[in-house]
Amino acid sequence: MAKQIWKPGNMLYPLPVVLVTVRGRDGRDNVLTVAWAGTVCTNPPMLSVSVRPERYSHRLLCETGEFGVNLTTEALTWATDYCGVKSGRDVDKFAAAKLHKRDGLKIQAPLIEESPVNIECKVKDILHLGSHDLFLADVKAVHADERYMDKNKKFDLSMARPIVYSHGEYFALGKKCGTFGYSVRRNGKKRGK
Repeated sequence: MAKQIWKPGNMLYPLPVVLVTVRGRDGRDNVLTVAWAGTVCTNPPMLSVSVRPERYSHRLLCETGEFGVNLTTEALTWATDYCGVKSGRDVDKFAAAKLHKRDGLKIQAPLIEESPVNIECKVKDILHLGSHDLFLADVKAVHADERYMDKNKKFDLSMARPIVYSHGEYFALGKKCGTFGYSVRRNGKKRGK
């Protein structure tokens, strides 16, 4: 099999695409789309978001040290894209994207009601890396929408139809093709899907 060799670049795709919510010291709220977000640690629970310093929300993140991470869905695709291409300097993205705010329990930044999962975060450290600054944050609270609980009361994110981002395109996640540990399970069930 032939493969091309490219110059170094970011090819770790697809990525979760999230809506990050912030509130400035002046009380003004903003929401921005971030595809460079991820889990960092389980115990204590931590995550990170990477934001370009020239983005309007970068200053707000630095000012307050708090933000919400709001998972996205097929129904939120338009809002997700809009909040990534418009600046909060120029427009109220909550109003323009018809997103409804909800209060956090541990942070002052708003959360997005339409999101199936909201994660409240407090910045622990900021790493200046080059084109982006990485905001390393402690998770302070998680909100899970009860509409996505299955018959066993287990949260089932697939019911919300989450989306991912890859090279300028959004994709809905499809069918489940396995579960953690299925490749080594030896309980008599058929291996595979």
